[in-house]
Amino acid sequence: MDKLIIIDGNSLANRAFYGVPLLTNSKGVYTNAVYGFINMMLGFFKKQEPMYAAVAFDVSKKVFRHEKYADYKGTRKGMPEELAEQMPILKEILRSMNIAILEKEGYEADDIIGTVVKKAEENNIASIILTGDKDSLQLISELTEVYLTKKGISQTQKMDLAALAEEYGLNPAQICDLKGLMGDSSDNIPGVVGVGEKTALKLLREYHDVENLYAHAEELGGKLGEKIRAGRESAYMSKELATIHCAVPIEFAWEDLLLKSPEREKLVTLYKELELNNLLKALQAEESQQKKEISGESLFDSKALADILEKTEINKLGIALTENSKERTAKIGLYLNGKAYAMDIAALDEVMELLSGYLEDEATAIFCDDAKKLYNVCYKYGIEVNNLLYDSELAGYLLEPEKEHTALKQAEDYLNIEIAENDEGYIFALMEALALLSEIVPQKLAEQELDKLYYELELPLAKVLVRMEHNGVKINREYLNNLNAELTERIAQITDKIYTEAGEEFNLNSPKQLGVILFEKLGMPVIKKTKTGYSTSAEVLEQLKDYAIVENILAYRQLAKLKSTYVEGLLNLADENDAIHTSFNQTITATGRLSSTEPNLQNIPVKTEEGRRIREAFIAKKKGNLLLACDYSQIELRVLAHVSGDEVLKNSFINAEDIHARTASEVFGVPMSEVTREQRRNAKAVNFGIIYGQSDFGLANELGISRKEAKEYIDNYFARYHTVKDWITGTIEETKKTGFVTTLAHRRRYIRDINSKNFNLRSFAERTAVNTPIQGSAADIIKIAMLDIDKKLREEKLRSQMILQIHDELVFEMPPEEAPHLIALVKKSMENAVKLDVPLAVDVKVGFNLAQMDKA
Repeated sequence: MDKLIIIDGNSLANRAFYGVPLLTNSKGVYTNAVYGFINMMLGFFKKQEPMYAAVAFDVSKKVFRHEKYADYKGTRKGMPEELAEQMPILKEILRSMNIAILEKEGYEADDIIGTVVKKAEENNIASIILTGDKDSLQLISELTEVYLTKKGISQTQKMDLAALAEEYGLNPAQICDLKGLMGDSSDNIPGVVGVGEKTALKLLREYHDVENLYAHAEELGGKLGEKIRAGRESAYMSKELATIHCAVPIEFAWEDLLLKSPEREKLVTLYKELELNNLLKALQAEESQQKKEISGESLFDSKALADILEKTEINKLGIALTENSKERTAKIGLYLNGKAYAMDIAALDEVMELLSGYLEDEATAIFCDDAKKLYNVCYKYGIEVNNLLYDSELAGYLLEPEKEHTALKQAEDYLNIEIAENDEGYIFALMEALALLSEIVPQKLAEQELDKLYYELELPLAKVLVRMEHNGVKINREYLNNLNAELTERIAQITDKIYTEAGEEFNLNSPKQLGVILFEKLGMPVIKKTKTGYSTSAEVLEQLKDYAIVENILAYRQLAKLKSTYVEGLLNLADENDAIHTSFNQTITATGRLSSTEPNLQNIPVKTEEGRRIREAFIAKKKGNLLLACDYSQIELRVLAHVSGDEVLKNSFINAEDIHARTASEVFGVPMSEVTREQRRNAKAVNFGIIYGQSDFGLANELGISRKEAKEYIDNYFARYHTVKDWITGTIEETKKTGFVTTLAHRRRYIRDINSKNFNLRSFAERTAVNTPIQGSAADIIKIAMLDIDKKLREEKLRSQMILQIHDELVFEMPPEEAPHLIALVKKSMENAVKLDVPLAVDVKVGFNLAQMDKA
C-alpha cells in the first residue's frame, strides 16, 4: 500500500528549536531549529520509506475558530524571535528538497493535515502524521497513524487505534469530547471548570460523548453534576474548537506530494551558507553510497577466526567490544579486509591471543570505537597496540566536545546511517560504520587542525591513563574504618542536637519535612519556594546559618556526605589489596580537563579539615614507599599572562612575585610590603574571578562586600591590567565571528550562544569563551607533561609509578632511593611541557599519605 507522511511543521519546528541547543553560523544566523527539523524528518523518512510527503504550516494568527471564541489561543506566548527567524529558511530548504508545503489562510496546520489524510483514505493511501499535538489523535483510523514527538528530537510514540484504546480507553472521535470536557490550556480552550482528564475520561467511558452526557446531565449528583450542568455551553463550544476541520478548501495533486530527489545544487548552497556541515556530509554520503548493503558473518569458535586469519593478508583491522544491555548480548566485533565479523564475548581470551600479533604490528592499521577500552583490554593480555589510527570516541569528542560522540552518533551525522541498538545486525552495522568513519573522520580532524592534538596527545594519553588506572592507589582501610566510626558518632550527636532544637524527630534527609520544621514550626523567613514546598538548598541554608539549628543541619550534611560519598565509597570500591582503581575520563569535559569516576577523585575536598582527613587515607601500596605530589602553581593565571601578553602580569611571574599580593598592590594602590591579609584575599578572588568572567554581583557575594566596592575592584584591576581587558574583549569579538575558541594545543570548543539575543545565554557564552582557552590550555599542558613523564619512567625502567591526576596535580608512588631523581625528572617535565612567556612553576611535596606531606 502507498504511504504518505504529513508533518505538522510548526509543531516539529518548535520541538527542534527547544530540543537542540541554540546554534548559529559564523554570521550569527540561527540554525538549530532548521538542523533539528531536517535531521528528524530525514530520519523518519528513512524508517518509514513513504511514497508521498508534505509539511503543513500555520500562516494566520487569526483562524475561523477565533470567530467562535475570541480568546482562542489567547494565553499562548508569541514565537521566540530566534525561531521566527528560522521559519523562512526552513521553508526554503524544504522547497529545495522538493517537499510539498501546504498552507491556507484562516486555517491551522491541523485542519490541513486532517483534510489531506481524509483524501488519502479515499484513495486507499496509508497516512502517518508526525506531530507533537495530541489533537491529531482524532484523525487515527485503520489507514492513519499518529507519531507523537517526545523528548528531544529523536523519540516518537506511535499511536494507532490499539494504542489509543489502551492509553485512553477511547476511540478517535472521542478526543474532541475529551477536550470539550477537560479543555486544553495550551490552546486556551476552557472546557468545563473543575473537570480534569481523569474525570473526563471516566464520564466518556460511561456516556460516550458530550451530547449523550448532557442528555443525562440531570442524573449526575453532587458537585460534579453542578459543574457539568453549569459548563454546558462551554463544553459544546470547547468540543467544537477542538474538532479538526477536514474540509479545508486547499487544492493539491498527489503527484505534487510524491517524494522526489532534491534540487541538489540549491540544497548544497543553502547547507554551506548556513554551515550545516552534518547535513551536507549526510547528503554527500547518501549520494556516494546509495544504501550500502550491511552484512557480516558470525563466527562460532576461535578456529573459524584462525582459518580466516591464515587465509587473509590483514592490513587493516577493526575491533569493538560491546557490553550486555537490554537490547543485545555482548559481542566482539571485527572488521577484516572489507568484511564484518562477530563473536561471542566468551571467546575473548582466544580472540586476543589470535589477534595479538596484528595489534602489535606497526604495519597493521587499527581502528575501534573506544581507544581507552581497547587499551584496557589489551593491557590485561600484555598486548601493546602500536598503530591505532582511529577511534570514534576520542575523534568525535575533539570534533564536537559537547555533543554525543559515539560511533552511532557519528554514523548518523556523517554517513546518514542509523544503527538501531536492538537490531540483530547491530555489531555488523557498527563495524561497517567504523570502517567508513575511519576513512573520513581523520580528514575532518585535519581540516580543523585537530590532527596533531589527536595523534600526538590524546591517543597516546589514553595508554598512559590505562597504566595509571591499573597502578591504582592504596587506601588505609584501618584508618578509614576508624574515621567511619567517628563520623557515625558525630552525625548521631548532631542529629540529637537538631531534634532538640526542632522539638521533635523528623527525617533529616527529607527536604519537605525539613522545610516544614524550619519555615512553619520555627517561623524562619522563607527564602525560596519550589513546586513541592520550601527550598532547603545549601544556598538557602547559608543565608540562615545564624540560626543554631541551621548551622547544625549544614554540619550534618557535610559529615553525612563525607561518610557516604568518600569514606564508605572508598571502602566499597577498594579491591582485595585495598587499592582504588579510578576510571579517568578523557571525553567528558568540554575544556579538555580529565575527570574521574568510581571514585570521583577530582571532587575530594581540599580546603576543609574533613577533606584533608580523606586525603590522609591515601597511602603507598608498597611498605616503605613514599607519595610524591607535584602541583602546578597558579597555572591558569600564568596562561592568562601568556595569552593576554599583559606586561604587568607577565613581570609578576618572571620576577617570582606573590601574584595575589602584587594584584592587591595594583588594585588598592599600596606598596606590596603594606598589603594586608584581607587585601590579598580580596585580590586573589579578583584574579580567579577574572578567569571565570565573574561579575561585580558574584564578587560582592563571594567577598561579602557591596556591589559598588566589587565593581571598583574589577575596574581598578582592568585599569592596571588593561591588556587583559583587551584580550577578553578581543576573544569575545573573535568568537562571535568564528563560533569557537581554541586552546594552546588547538583544542576547539564551540560556543553556541555567543550571538544569542537572550542576555543570560549570551553572557554565559561570553564567560565560557574567555575561560575555555585558559582552563583548556592548562589541561593541555598537564597532559603534555604526563606523556613525557610516562615515557621517561618506562625508558629508564624506574620502579616509581604515576598513579593519580587531580586537576593541576600529579601524584606518584616511589621508592625512597628514587626520590631525588624522580623529583628532578617530574619537575623538569612539568616546567618544560610548553614554552610560555612566563615560567611554569611546580610545588613539590613528599609524604607517606596525601595529607601529611612536606615540601621537597
